[in-house]
Amino acid sequence: MNSLLIVINIIVFLLLLAGLFMMQKKHVSFSKRVFAALGIGILLGVVIHLAYGTSSIVTTTTIDWFNIVGTGYVKLLQMVVMPLVFISIVAAFTRLKVTKNLGKISFLVLGILLGTTAISAAIGIASALGFNLEGIQLQQGELESARIAELGDRVTTVENMTIPQQIIQFLPSNPFADLTGSRPTSTIAVVIFAAFIGIAYLGVKRKQPEHAEMFSKIIDALYSIIMRIVTLVLRLTPYGVLALMTKITATSDYGAIVKLGKFVVASYAAIIVMFLIHLLLISFAKLSPVKYVKKALPALTFAFTSRSSAGTLPLNIKTQTDNFGVDEGTANFAGSFGLSIGQNGCAGIYPAMLAMMAAPTVGINPTDPGFIATLIIVVVISSFGVAGVGGGATFASLIVLSVLNLPVAIVGLLISVEPLIDMGRTALNVSGSMTAGVITSKVTGELNEDIYNDPEIQEVHA
Repeated sequence: MNSLLIVINIIVFLLLLAGLFMMQKKHVSFSKRVFAALGIGILLGVVIHLAYGTSSIVTTTTIDWFNIVGTGYVKLLQMVVMPLVFISIVAAFTRLKVTKNLGKISFLVLGILLGTTAISAAIGIASALGFNLEGIQLQQGELESARIAELGDRVTTVENMTIPQQIIQFLPSNPFADLTGSRPTSTIAVVIFAAFIGIAYLGVKRKQPEHAEMFSKIIDALYSIIMRIVTLVLRLTPYGVLALMTKITATSDYGAIVKLGKFVVASYAAIIVMFLIHLLLISFAKLSPVKYVKKALPALTFAFTSRSSAGTLPLNIKTQTDNFGVDEGTANFAGSFGLSIGQNGCAGIYPAMLAMMAAPTVGINPTDPGFIATLIIVVVISSFGVAGVGGGATFASLIVLSVLNLPVAIVGLLISVEPLIDMGRTALNVSGSMTAGVITSKVTGELNEDIYNDPEIQEVHA
């Protein structure tokens, strides 16, 4: 009987995929297909959850099959992340897109990412205080106990790494290994390696222009191929969103969400306020926040459902260049740096909230101005290089709590609502990255405002 139910679920899923394909054939816009997939995925996931529960063999096996589409899509996106980062940064030099403003672009992108992380930490602190969150109220069950034990090994690694050692981790001792994403800081290392190649290209261009011209043509050809791959993969976005959203709603522990409802609400309140700050920064740059929201929604929707900032990078960069009019060099710098530095949700709001909740358990007054100022500084510094990997929010939180000598067990006590909160955090991370790209491009005079103000959203074509 279970096998029959699983087969029926798969058939329904395939029919829904076919429906999305027919929408594409009828030239329904990309954003409408993404939102249709989001809504259908929520509905299908709730039906499966109510019909079979979260832990039944029917649900787990069904979702296992759905993962071919959902997880498979995320893996395809992750496949192109490192080649895209590398070739885009090098191409920015060969096409003279960033050489005039390289220092200014780097400074502005990093400044905006870190500045917004400081603001997001302050908002996380305010949310924790406003909702009166206390770590002592959290209960520890079997799942939480297992998670806390698992965190023990990671804490040892974090505690033994000083800030100078973290900075050294950015440097690419083996760029070929970093191209495989072997380290948490691999993305930044690849950016640095690509920048060295770009600078070397400029030197060769002055002394051996014929060699530089040949190299430039090779890079242009590779860039065209990589972007073609990105376009082909992005066409699968509605199908991936459908599968991912179905998995999330079918397997979420609604009982645990209700128990920790106040923390979930406080987290999303902080996330929403920080997103409004992004829109405020956009308006300060004399750009329309409404157009930003409209054009960013497909990318933010995928980030929300996939919970992967790295997986969203191709869509992030395409959105910046095609829909916002950001120059390629700035878009790639902002997207690449945003993977590992200054993630507003994972490295800003979340660690700050956990620290505020943990402080009273060791006799620290969380409203003490000295503690709050120290917490914000530690959050900003700790946001370097730790948030670009899976579980980045957990890793960032461990560093913050360890530096402040606060109990790290609180991280494990929230495992049951972690996926739900991580969805909003990831979308906020991507929004912060795109905001940094748009504002930097505007300040450097490279933003194509005709594209930004165009009401139409560029579609992903084959």
